[in-house]
Amino acid sequence: MTEAAALPGQPRGGVLSGPATARAVNVLAPNASAMTLDGTNTWIVSEPDSGLAVVIDPGPLDDTHLQNVIATAEKAGQRVALTLLTHGHPDHAEGAARFAELTRTKVRALDPALRLGDEGLDAGDVITTGGLELRVVPTPGHTADSLCFHLPADQAVLTGDTVLGRGTTVVAHPDGRLGDYLDSLRRLRSLSVDDGVHTILPGHGPVLEDAQGVVEFYLAHRANRLAQVETAVENGYAAPAEVVAHVYADVDRSLWPAAELSVRAQLDYLSEHGLI
Repeated sequence: MTEAAALPGQPRGGVLSGPATARAVNVLAPNASAMTLDGTNTWIVSEPDSGLAVVIDPGPLDDTHLQNVIATAEKAGQRVALTLLTHGHPDHAEGAARFAELTRTKVRALDPALRLGDEGLDAGDVITTGGLELRVVPTPGHTADSLCFHLPADQAVLTGDTVLGRGTTVVAHPDGRLGDYLDSLRRLRSLSVDDGVHTILPGHGPVLEDAQGVVEFYLAHRANRLAQVETAVENGYAAPAEVVAHVYADVDRSLWPAAELSVRAQLDYLSEHGLI
């Protein structure tokens, strides 16, 4: 999921689990790996004085973690009333059905296959559970069904895997498409410039406190990688695995299979635009 270790954006240090803003609390899932960083961030979001909470990305199918999420909400005097998904990758969504069973909640997602209940999620939707305001922001690219959630009251956005707290994310070809991803990053930049969003609550890694700086870095990183891939092809590196070995030599080899997904997405993008 991540291609590199360094990322600007004023990452918040310290313990990842716990309160992040006035309305968002993170419960870190115990599924740390090279791909998931410290683990999946499961977000509990609510108005400070409300008895109802929304959970975003219950995470893996791990009963201990799911029960911990419920207990964290209950300790704050809240009942989980709704479950939302940023996208369908198992480290975010595999536990959703079990979590819905435990909490007797509906699951809302962009992908109908992930929903439990009649309502999905789409651009422009506003979640108002317990007086909370969460705005649905379509951000395809990492996957076709990727969404972010704008939390205006905290000047924050929950980004799932579209933007990570450390490193950069993979465009998960063939479902993910680079053109879509670049458009999504520009959409997030607009949130930071036009709507005052300064805090990123990511699906993995620490909270970031310079949303615009992070998104600008992501856009520059993608442009740089795309230019490197184009040059590699011009120099005779034809197969995706060859391009990965040449362009991503600075990346841990354990992440090369994920990097190859991004390379395939970049090759498709270059081909579609007549650049190779």
